[in-house]
Amino acid sequence: MKKLFPLLLILLVACKNEHKNTSEEADTPKLSKKYTQVNIEPILENDSLGIRAIEIIGKNVVFAANNGSYGLFNSANKVWKISTQEFDTITPEFRSLASTANDFFMLSIGSPALLYKTGDDGKMKLVYQEDHEKAFYDAVAFWNENEGIAIGDPTDKCLSMIVTRDGGQNWEKLDCSMLPKAEEGEAAFAASNSNIAIQGDEAWVLSGGVKSRIYHSTDKGHTWEVFDTPLLQGEPTQGGYSMDFYDAENGIIIGGDYTKPEGNSGNKAITSDGGKTWKLIADGNNPGYKSSVRYFPNGDAKHIVAVGFTGIDYTSDGGETWKNLSEEGFYTIRFLNDSTAYAAGKGRIARLDFQ
Repeated sequence: MKKLFPLLLILLVACKNEHKNTSEEADTPKLSKKYTQVNIEPILENDSLGIRAIEIIGKNVVFAANNGSYGLFNSANKVWKISTQEFDTITPEFRSLASTANDFFMLSIGSPALLYKTGDDGKMKLVYQEDHEKAFYDAVAFWNENEGIAIGDPTDKCLSMIVTRDGGQNWEKLDCSMLPKAEEGEAAFAASNSNIAIQGDEAWVLSGGVKSRIYHSTDKGHTWEVFDTPLLQGEPTQGGYSMDFYDAENGIIIGGDYTKPEGNSGNKAITSDGGKTWKLIADGNNPGYKSSVRYFPNGDAKHIVAVGFTGIDYTSDGGETWKNLSEEGFYTIRFLNDSTAYAAGKGRIARLDFQ
């Protein structure tokens, strides 16, 4: 395997101050213009890859995908460094990733569940393994440099949640006595690594399937409560697929039924009280099924983009009305700034410039 990650570690450390400066810009002007189109520039094309997990580190892009593949795009020289990870005779399928200032993490679906972090020797280090036959993890995220969480489908009577308190060196699975009981058929979708949203010490987790609910923690995963959503649910393919929070009060959930992608009823909702209650938006109007939703930075919880294999849709009024900007399909999206994002999907990653 190529020694990709000494380079990634250098970039992570270099980007630490960049992230800090961005968060301290309290007087950043709010986004005022309404976008009417998007320019799509492919930066990676590989038909063998299905990419559902990307993140932006500084100005660079990292991904984890099927076929054990993971990589880094250096935006300065526009060069990809791509490697593969194997486990015994298994080629993992990665659908989740996260980063701290010092480390990169990627998490596979299925059993055994495999969670890797960057190691000191330039190779990925296995830091968590779960061999339960029902193991299936869907998303991973961090509150800070030390504390992180990954969530997955139930293996017992609750959603699977593992947490770290030491920077990802060790992970512990929360006992079901600490979590709300899962409903029959309740699970989550590994569609875009966006079942978890974090603001400060808070976390929200979106479930889907026969039951689609919001799990909420105010104390970095030590205690949890659960709230119902009005999303379409009742079948294993229905419910919430993606979530984002603009701040501690304003959030959006989206999904539907990927087997009926034109369905646009009961597939998108917003909250203004931190996830306790939700209101359907644009109900009966497009967009239909989407797998990833994100607020525009500095968009005052009004400017939102949603992507799926059905295309790219945009709203500038908090989700009341939407405009289709492109029919090009993607699975997941992350923002570089308030007019540029990167999106990934089947066989490609692209830069999106909103205009």
